[in-house]
Amino acid sequence: MRNLFPTLGFLHGADYNPDQWLHQPGIIEQDIAMMKEARCNVMSVGIFSWSSLEPEEGHYQFGWLDNVLDKLYANGISVFLATPSGARPAWVSEKYPEVLRTNSDRTRNLHGERHNHCYSSPAYLRLTGKINAQLARRYANHPAVLAWHISNEYGGECHCEICQENFRGWLKEKYQSLENLNQRWWSTFWSHEYTSWSQIHSPGPLGEQSVHALNLDWRRFVTEQVALFCRHEIEAVKPFNPALPATTNFHGAFYDYDYWRLAQEIDFVSWDSYPEWHQTRDQQALASYTAFTFDLMRSLKPGLPFLLMESTPGTTNWQPISKLKKPGMHLLSALQAVAHGSGSVQYFQWRKSRGSSEKLHGAVVDHVGHLNTRVGQDVKQVGTALEKLADAAGSDYRAEVAIVYDWDNRWAVNDSAGPRNCGIKFEETVHKHYQALWQQNIQVDIVSQRVDISRYRVVVAPMLYMVNEAFADRVNQFVAAGGIFIATYWSGIVNEDDLCYTTGFPGPLRDVLGIWSEEIDSLYDGETNQIQMTAASWDKATRDYTCLELCDLIHTEGAEVLGVYQQDFYQGRPAVTRNRYGKGEAYYVAARTGSDFLTDFYQQIADRHGLSACTTLRLPSGMVATVREQDGKRYIFVQNFSDCAVTLDLTQEAGPLEALLNTGERQDQRYALPAFGVEVFLAE
Repeated sequence: MRNLFPTLGFLHGADYNPDQWLHQPGIIEQDIAMMKEARCNVMSVGIFSWSSLEPEEGHYQFGWLDNVLDKLYANGISVFLATPSGARPAWVSEKYPEVLRTNSDRTRNLHGERHNHCYSSPAYLRLTGKINAQLARRYANHPAVLAWHISNEYGGECHCEICQENFRGWLKEKYQSLENLNQRWWSTFWSHEYTSWSQIHSPGPLGEQSVHALNLDWRRFVTEQVALFCRHEIEAVKPFNPALPATTNFHGAFYDYDYWRLAQEIDFVSWDSYPEWHQTRDQQALASYTAFTFDLMRSLKPGLPFLLMESTPGTTNWQPISKLKKPGMHLLSALQAVAHGSGSVQYFQWRKSRGSSEKLHGAVVDHVGHLNTRVGQDVKQVGTALEKLADAAGSDYRAEVAIVYDWDNRWAVNDSAGPRNCGIKFEETVHKHYQALWQQNIQVDIVSQRVDISRYRVVVAPMLYMVNEAFADRVNQFVAAGGIFIATYWSGIVNEDDLCYTTGFPGPLRDVLGIWSEEIDSLYDGETNQIQMTAASWDKATRDYTCLELCDLIHTEGAEVLGVYQQDFYQGRPAVTRNRYGKGEAYYVAARTGSDFLTDFYQQIADRHGLSACTTLRLPSGMVATVREQDGKRYIFVQNFSDCAVTLDLTQEAGPLEALLNTGERQDQRYALPAFGVEVFLAE
C-alpha cells in the first residue's frame, strides 16, 4: 500500500479554524505550540472559511490565511487546504437566491445550515469555481500544502427546476428514447407511460414514488451530480499545481451517494468516523461495524491508504448520548483505523468553538485552553504511538475474502416493497456476515459488482437482490476456477433496471448455486423457525439454529443439502446448501439466522477451504487482531474491545514478537493488556 506522504509517516492532526479566532491576538502561536506538544504534523484549514476569505463578492482577504500557513510551515506542520463550498456566506444567498436548495416537496430553503445549495446552479458553479481558483493561484505551490481538501461531507439533494431539467437530460443520454425508458421502467404499471420527457419529475411526496426504476435512477443521477460538482471543484484548483492531490471527506456507509462513483473523482479517500462507543458493555458489534466501514473506505481505492480525516478525541455533541470515552478507548479506536489501512488519525476539531452548534463538540483543546486535560493527554499518547509506528506507514493490508456491497443494490432492496416492509435489514445482514469473519481475525476487502474478483479465495454476497449479469458471469468463472461463493436469501431477484428476473430466482446465479427459489416466507416479529444441520461434514457441537424474519423456500437443482427447516409447512425443505461447480463450490443460506449460526458456518468455511486467520494468537472474546505487512515485516494490531484486562501467550505466534507501543506489561512470553487496550507487535 503506497504511502501518500512518505516523508511524514503517519499523519496526526485536526480541523483547524483560525478564522474563528482572528480577534484574539496570540492564539495561533499558542495553538502551534500545543500542536507540537501533541505531535501533530498536519492540519485541515479553511473548510468553512468562505466569509472570511471573500466577505463581499470579488473582495478577497487572504492575509490571515497567509499568516496561518506560513507559521504552520515554519513549525513543521503541513496543511490540507480546503475549498469552502460546504457553507456559503449570507451575501451569496441574498444576491443569488437560486443557489438555495429545493426540497422534494418543492419548497425552497432559506439561507442557513451546510450544503444548503444546488449542485446544478450556474451561479453556485461560477462562485465556487472563482473562489477555488483564487485559493489555488495563491496557495497551490505553498510548501505547507500537502493536498486539497475539497469541500466537506457532501450531502443531500436538490429538486429545483434546473435539477429537473438536468435529470431529464441524464435520462435522455442513458435511454435514448422514451420507448426504451418506458420499457425498462415498466411504466405500463398504473398506466404511467411517459409521452414526453417534460412529464418526468424527480420522486417526491407530491408526485411519483412507486416506480422503483425512477427512484433508483434519481439516486444514480444525484450521485452523478455530486461527482460532477466535485470534479468541477477539483478542475478549478488542479491547473495551478497538477501534482497536488485532492480528496473529499466521505461519511462512511452513507446512504445518499454511491461512493464507488465518487471515489473515481478523487486521488485518495478520506472519511469521518464517529462510533458511539460504550452504549453497552459489549463493544464487539460496534467495533466490527466500524471495522467494516474502515475496510469499505480502504477498498474504494485499492492499493492506497485512506485517511481518517475526522474523529472525536472526546465526545460529540450531536449523538443521542454524549458519552465520554473510557480510559484507553481513544488510542484503541485511533489505532483501529490504522490497523485497517488508514494513513492518518485526525480530529474534529483542534480547538472548541465558543459559540453555535458545535461549541460543546469534543476537541483537542477544550475551552480551558490547554492540553492538561484527560483528552489532551490521550491525543498526545496517539501522537507518540504514531511516531513509533512510522515505519509501518507504507505497509499493506491483505485479504483473501471479499464481501460484495453495492449502493445500487442497497437502494433497490430497501425500496423493494416486500417481503418485509417493517425491516428488510440489508445493512445489518451484510454486517453480521462481516462480523463472523472479523471475530475469527480473517481479513476482508469490500468490493462492488464491477470489480475483478478473481484474486480472492472466497466471495460473500449477502442479500444480492439486484444482480448485474456481467457480475454473475464473473461469479460463474470464479467458482468454476476453484473459488468459493456464498449467497443468501433474497438474492438474484432483479436486474440493473430493477426488473424481476423471469427465469426463476436467483436469476443469473441459479446455475452456479444449484438451487431454485420458489417463494420466500416473511415471519412476524417474535416468530421463528429452526434449521437443523444434517450434513455429516458439519462438525460443530450445535446442529440446531434459530432462524427468523425471512425464510427462502428453495428446490435443489444439483446442490447438496447441508441443513433443513424444522417447522411449518416447509419442514424438511432445504435451508443451507452447497453446490460443486467446476473446481469450486457455491453455498446458499436460505434464511436469516442469528450470529451463532454465522459464527459456526464461517468457521466451517475457513476450516474446509483453508482460510487463515491473520495471527495464531488465541484471543478471548472481545479481542481481535489485524495485520499490515511490508518487506517481510508483519505489524500485528491486537485490539481489546472488552472492559476486562487480558493476558496473551506470545508463544502461540511463530517467531519472536516485539511490542512497539508498550501499552501493557510483558513478563517473558506473556503480555498483559488492559481493558480497552491496544498493542502493535512486530513479527519478522
